[in-house]
Amino acid sequence: MLDDRKDHIIRLQTQSRNDYKGPGFMLEQPEYLYNNGELYNLSIPVGTLNREERYKINEHIIQTIVMLQTLPFPDALKRVPEFAGTHHERLSGDGYPRMLKADDLSIPSRIMAIADIFEALTAGDRPYKRAKKISEAIEILYQFKKDNHIDPDLFNLFLTSGIFRIYAEQHLPPDLIDEVDIEQYLD
Repeated sequence: MLDDRKDHIIRLQTQSRNDYKGPGFMLEQPEYLYNNGELYNLSIPVGTLNREERYKINEHIIQTIVMLQTLPFPDALKRVPEFAGTHHERLSGDGYPRMLKADDLSIPSRIMAIADIFEALTAGDRPYKRAKKISEAIEILYQFKKDNHIDPDLFNLFLTSGIFRIYAEQHLPPDLIDEVDIEQYLD
């Protein structure tokens, strides 16, 4: 029989519930650390991750910010925590961990978001997905542009400067480097 039993629930420690009450973190922490209930996990409405698993994945950015803010960066690098800590934010304000909107995101933060997405899409070292060709990655980024996730002007610059191709030629295997007609993606 399928069941949700008490031993399926792994509770949060009291201290971990308060660990991330830091400045402006909006990532909603689930009630439990893990919920291994069979019915619970078979009732996931979208995708394959339950709330606890999705939180664990998204939590990495909070841990990044907390860790980086403790390091004594020299003046030239003092904004590294900001740049690294905002790469999952979206111009639309529905990113994480702070749900920042366009006006709250600096140009370097917006650049970091585009670079992070492109690298993640074309990376061949991820056990959960295959590496995408640069044309596929550009198409996905274009959809993010249309959905107000990434900066449209910086995306256009990413294309017109050719930096995506320079990166690809230096870091990707030849079978992932294909032709891209950038004109269709420019406004």
